[in-house]
Amino acid sequence: MARIIAIDYGTKRIGLAVTDSLQIIAGPLKTVHSSEIMEFLKEYLKKETVEAFVVGEPKHLDGNLSGPIEALNNFITNLSKNFPDKAIHRIDERFTSKMAMATLVAGGASKKQRQDKAALDTISAVIILQSFLEQNAYRKH
Repeated sequence: MARIIAIDYGTKRIGLAVTDSLQIIAGPLKTVHSSEIMEFLKEYLKKETVEAFVVGEPKHLDGNLSGPIEALNNFITNLSKNFPDKAIHRIDERFTSKMAMATLVAGGASKKQRQDKAALDTISAVIILQSFLEQNAYRKH
């Protein structure tokens, strides 16, 4: 089975997470500068079989999209052009940053470690991917 990559998009940094080959669990992959993301993904896909991408969509509590939506849409368009054979799923990413911070706190991370935005982005991507996996597990039953 192929892996799935989750993307926590940001205009400066992009957090990435990936499933195991059986698509059971999500784990951290890396945080990449936004200008380097396509090159990183191309290199990664040379080594690993990837079935799909899951991209987090920032939303307000009322469900309306928030943040740099045009930049996100441009990124997704670019992603689909670079990887036309890969499915791209959008998923609500509300509260993932808060959940990532709570994860760091619960894990005993120091104040300095909690201020590492790259770590937060990667953990957010893991949360996005795990949520996607759980939603799809229920749909398969």
